[in-house]
Amino acid sequence: AWARYSGVDRHLVTSMYLQIPIYRSSICRYTLNVDVNMLKLTATAPEKTTAATGLRAAVAILDKWGATGEQGEAILRVSHSTYARAKRTDGLAAINLDRDQLTRVSFVLNMHGALRTVFDNPENIYGFMRMPNENAFFLGRSPLEVMGSGDIVAVYETFRRLDVLRGSQW
Repeated sequence: AWARYSGVDRHLVTSMYLQIPIYRSSICRYTLNVDVNMLKLTATAPEKTTAATGLRAAVAILDKWGATGEQGEAILRVSHSTYARAKRTDGLAAINLDRDQLTRVSFVLNMHGALRTVFDNPENIYGFMRMPNENAFFLGRSPLEVMGSGDIVAVYETFRRLDVLRGSQW
């Protein structure tokens, strides 16, 4: 069975295939027949792979920062088993992450980028997040302690302060 992609019924797909006209003249007509199920598979698979890659990178960064497993799980808002699989080199090829989790992964990756821009030596790049900070927001606690609460606002505010260090203004 085929569904047509022209006229009024262009948004209706009543079968597994979508027929899209790509060229039409008075002599001939060409259509592209697309398997709708394949569209769904190819649209989601790269997102899952990208999410897994980002999560593995964020977990590796948190590990280098010296975050405990509980802190890392709270910062990224993932389960203990997901965090453990992301730590293994062979453990996580694809995963579904919601928007909040992807945002947290993005903040960790961008904080790491900011630290690499601000500092040249690995001791500061990886040690800064464990150091007590006298900034009014941190109140003598380390950035990891603050973010370890799992609150998205704490993660965002930590990111914002590191981003300002490298010269970005909001």
